[in-house]
Amino acid sequence: MKKVIFWILGIFVAIQLIPIDRTNKPVDKTQNFVDVIKPPKEVVQILKNACYDCHSNEVKYPKYAYVAPISWSVKHHINEGRERVNFSIWTTYNTDQKNHIIDDIMETVESKEMPLKGYLPMHPEADLTDAQRKVFNDYFKQLQKSGKF
Repeated sequence: MKKVIFWILGIFVAIQLIPIDRTNKPVDKTQNFVDVIKPPKEVVQILKNACYDCHSNEVKYPKYAYVAPISWSVKHHINEGRERVNFSIWTTYNTDQKNHIIDDIMETVESKEMPLKGYLPMHPEADLTDAQRKVFNDYFKQLQKSGKF
């Protein structure tokens, strides 16, 4: 039994040595959604609290994101989130991409698929109320109708 515990601890220590890239690319204010579009403060707060940790280059890694294998999962979710939408490079998307992204945003927020349920226990500020979800989706509907995105 001691050998099994020794090997488990050894493996746990060894996997801590596998590097994870946690560097964020610099944010160009001429491409960043909140700087270019200038949404209302309430929408900015929702974005920063519930979206930007996976969907921007402004990720704030919590302490638990420095412990493998949790760090691998966190980095995987961030990579996936940035692939779907990265608010830090908003102006690089064309109009069709922006329309599709906004549709996805509204659908996933309304259906409560986002923020991810596993994210919420450690980030209670991201747990949106129904009123916040409505404000958020109403804003994106208006933005989409205006075509000024």
